[in-house]
Amino acid sequence: MKQLLQNLRDGKTAVVEVPVPAVRPGTALVKTAASLVSAGTERMVVEFAEKSLLGKAKARPDLVLQMLNKARREGVLSTLEAAFNRLDQPMPLGYSSAGTVVTVGEGLASIQPGDRVACAGGGAAVHAEYSVIPKNLLVPIPNGVDFESAAFATIGAISLHGFRLANPQIGSSVTIIGLGLLGLLAAGIARAAGCTVLGLDLDPDRVNLARKLGIPACLRTEAETTASAFTKNRGFDIALICADTPSNDPVELAGKITRDKGQVVAIGAVGLQLPRKIFYEKELNFQVSRSYGPGRYDPDYEEKGIDYPYSFVRWTENRNMAAFLDLLAQKQFDVQPLISHRFPIHDAPQAYELITGKHKEAYLGVLLTYPSELSSVSPMIKIATPTLVENDKSLSLGVLGAGNYARAVFLPVISKTSQIHKHSIASASGLSAVHSARKYGFQYALSDENEVLNASEINVVAILTRHNQHARQVCTALNNGKHVYCEKPLAINKSQLDEIFQTLDRPGAPLLTVGFNRRFAPLSIRLEQFTRESAEPLNISYRVNAGFLPESHWLHDPQEGGGRIIGEACHFIDYMIFLVGELPTKVIAQSLPDAGKYHQDNVTVLLSFPNGSLGTLHYLANGDKSFPKERIEVFSGGKIAVLNDFRSLELIDQGRRKQMRSWFRQDKGHTAAWNAFLRAVQEHLPPIPYSHLWGSAAASFAVMTSLQTGSSISLPKISDS
Repeated sequence: MKQLLQNLRDGKTAVVEVPVPAVRPGTALVKTAASLVSAGTERMVVEFAEKSLLGKAKARPDLVLQMLNKARREGVLSTLEAAFNRLDQPMPLGYSSAGTVVTVGEGLASIQPGDRVACAGGGAAVHAEYSVIPKNLLVPIPNGVDFESAAFATIGAISLHGFRLANPQIGSSVTIIGLGLLGLLAAGIARAAGCTVLGLDLDPDRVNLARKLGIPACLRTEAETTASAFTKNRGFDIALICADTPSNDPVELAGKITRDKGQVVAIGAVGLQLPRKIFYEKELNFQVSRSYGPGRYDPDYEEKGIDYPYSFVRWTENRNMAAFLDLLAQKQFDVQPLISHRFPIHDAPQAYELITGKHKEAYLGVLLTYPSELSSVSPMIKIATPTLVENDKSLSLGVLGAGNYARAVFLPVISKTSQIHKHSIASASGLSAVHSARKYGFQYALSDENEVLNASEINVVAILTRHNQHARQVCTALNNGKHVYCEKPLAINKSQLDEIFQTLDRPGAPLLTVGFNRRFAPLSIRLEQFTRESAEPLNISYRVNAGFLPESHWLHDPQEGGGRIIGEACHFIDYMIFLVGELPTKVIAQSLPDAGKYHQDNVTVLLSFPNGSLGTLHYLANGDKSFPKERIEVFSGGKIAVLNDFRSLELIDQGRRKQMRSWFRQDKGHTAAWNAFLRAVQEHLPPIPYSHLWGSAAASFAVMTSLQTGSSISLPKISDS
């Protein structure tokens, strides 16, 4: 299918072929008929992308500071690679569309194939022939509303939500400052609600268009005198600011022409330095409108489909979209006169040349249109000509997941090896898979994981998906005779872990490893060799400055990410198992109070080992990200080893100090871990003992149990077989 993408590195907007995205539970696959280009949000994205590197740095000094801090921690080369990788990712554009449902995912009963729907959401209602839309971002289109008009539903809901925030009444006087698309929709909504409306704009053409639509309007230069006459010198009850400008003039104007104790709502992106004198003397209420209603930016609502109770949240973003469509169905106003341009999807870059001013042509509502006939709904596209398989022992790789970790770390690592044929890479949207396949030389890009898990040509699978999918995908791949490299964690609960090891416990089972790369880092190997010479137990202190994650982050979700201890701290538990060479027998953990901010991610864990060694893990989310992330100190038999953020290692023994340092980049062992796995597949000998894989996962589960019970948890002994 065709999809419009923006490259943040070179600024190019292009239409590319990508696989049709895979429908998920609670979503629907929609064939797009029309999508609306946002002349505000999308124009800003495109203009930022077109800036030079220096221009991008000037526009986002906050990101420059983050890069400088990262360079101090991890090295210049690592930081530059990460920055260029981020910029090199294609960004899907679009968030307001309409079309026909093709397929419905499990758990979505309110929508059926063949239904006409309006769609919303950045990353969901994109400019593409097909899109996958979660249920709370889908609204049935009423009879009598065409696809082009329905494509305005998201933008209309933005205007409607801003209007609702002002608490209007029948007969309220409303001024609309800025008569672009948002402003004209807001004016139509206000008139439909029984309000008197005056529109204001700098552009004579937009003022004239408003008048043609029956909306009284005037230029900014006439605003104050016209407003005075329009309101009989009382001032407006409500001012809706729909302009798009960094200037503070719209806010100042709103203050001047609104009555005492009136309502001012900023819907558009404008300067927000409030003139205190005006707002103080009139005791004005000022509010910034957040997109298109309650539910916006809430992943539980938008991604998981958890609705808010109707009685308590009357107007969610979904209900605002439905209400806007009802206004269109009732002929309260018509959006067709607002459409200034239509472009077929294959000419979509011209639409962005228009809205960024390259054509020097006036515009308002810009629509992209799509072929009406159903095209092939294929989850796969071919990227490259296949390489020849030389013999029966050749390795052919399929990758599941093409997210940030895959693109920034894993795929660059495997691109450096010629030991394996890169067959397929899959991601749910298909978009990141296409980009990664082209960049790293994979033969196919996919949106359906089963095309990888069931392909007879693939005998090695790398699993880089979200944590809740790991165990299921690992078991399927192993049962299908494929060797598996799984990014941590292996499982997020004990039943998943048991199922994996039951799958492994059969004759001729393929090989499994987990991406515990730190134990393969060059400085780690040297540290382990140094401490191995000690005849005494080890005392290991591992401090992790993990950084704060917001409440909405998927890693906090116990059903999706497993939480930060299970999802990430297993890395550091494995590292201590690696140094000691044994599994822990007892775990006890305590955490700082969450105080409504954290999620049991400020934790101290004590691990006891059979040989008397002790490991202490301090996993902390309450630090400063500019400080190095990881520090490991090991004391044993007169020896001390200090590994600082995988950049430097200091070994101290009998008064002698030896230092090793990597000046330009971190090396956390990713390349060495992958190469060890490939060797292990050929030799059929796990690069990490299975007992260690089981032990690190079991210990992370025990940490959570200890936090819940406040007691120490004993772990069973298992063999290395």
